[in-house]
Amino acid sequence: MDPSQLPIQPSRPTRAGGWMGRLWRQRGTDPTRLTSPPRGFVPVGVVSDSAAALPEAWTREHAHFLRVVPMPVMVDDQIFSEGTDDVPTELALGLAMGKAVRTSRPAPGQMLRAYQELAEAGVKEIISIHLSSVLSGTVDAARLAAQSSPVPVIVVDSHTVALAQGFAVMDVVELAAAGAPLGELEAVAKSAAENHVYFAVPSLEQLRRGGRIGTLASVLGTLLNVKPILSVRDGQIVAHEKVRTHSRTLARLVTIARDEAAARGPAARLAVHYFGNQDAAEEIVQELAGASLFEVLAVPVPAVLGAHTGVGVLAVAISGGIAPPAPGPTRHESKPRPEPKPKPEPKAKPEPKGRRAAAPSSQGTKGPATPVEPGAHEVPGTK
Repeated sequence: MDPSQLPIQPSRPTRAGGWMGRLWRQRGTDPTRLTSPPRGFVPVGVVSDSAAALPEAWTREHAHFLRVVPMPVMVDDQIFSEGTDDVPTELALGLAMGKAVRTSRPAPGQMLRAYQELAEAGVKEIISIHLSSVLSGTVDAARLAAQSSPVPVIVVDSHTVALAQGFAVMDVVELAAAGAPLGELEAVAKSAAENHVYFAVPSLEQLRRGGRIGTLASVLGTLLNVKPILSVRDGQIVAHEKVRTHSRTLARLVTIARDEAAARGPAARLAVHYFGNQDAAEEIVQELAGASLFEVLAVPVPAVLGAHTGVGVLAVAISGGIAPPAPGPTRHESKPRPEPKPKPEPKAKPEPKGRRAAAPSSQGTKGPATPVEPGAHEVPGTK
């Protein structure tokens, strides 16, 4: 039987000294308050989408009150659904063959089915957390479905993507299992906007085709061989930094992630995303080891995001600790300007032919005589 169809069981007690204990202490809450839910306790239901990049093993572990709605990916005229089809392979082949690749929001009916399944399993309230509404209409689909849901649904726009969104979903799920009320879960879900994601793509063309960046940025990136590091700010993709070589891009990606992890403190969590380049991702994981108390995850980029970034994308998602300001554009690398060359002295004009040279002065000097200021008297004894 599919784990998602199993009836909801009372959640396991959560140890106060683990991840959740530290999370509660950061929020000034006693971690023992909700570690032993009463018998028959049913947690708040949680719904998200496949753009959150939630690890499969973790998702299966919480499937009794969590639903992840797949987002469709279209390669030419074929529609593939993450979780049921081998989307990464079909997507990689489609991109390599130059086929048209598109994505779409889930249908409101898919969202409604997720809400109905949780309601039938005994859930009384649901929180639905989705990728940025600037990048996708998934939030709108969830809100439409919520109007017909048999139980109340709060829809949250995460204003981000990938595990920057997924980390917030994981926090909400763990807290819901510990018995946290809906209001507190909503606050945690909205804190997804404080999570950051930085990513580098081999080419901006696929993002341009999908309408995620402007045409001018794509042209500049291609003509000038710029390898930008992108980020998500206020829910939309922005250029964070521009560098000129692929190796330099990866080095800067690691440096940016380590610097932000240090600013967030030891409770920071990091994950590396990749598509078709797992070896490079593992190298970044090794570089980031020790940047926080938690293991750095290596998770494939969701197909719905890979359709826009293309093969070869590398990304780092950061969450937890004390969130620094949202990433903004930084001054990009530029080649040092050469020092201006000294201007050559003007050449003397040649004497016109046919003219006699000027007679030497009576004082025996070749240069012009020093002019006498008006009204000045000559020195006695001179002629």
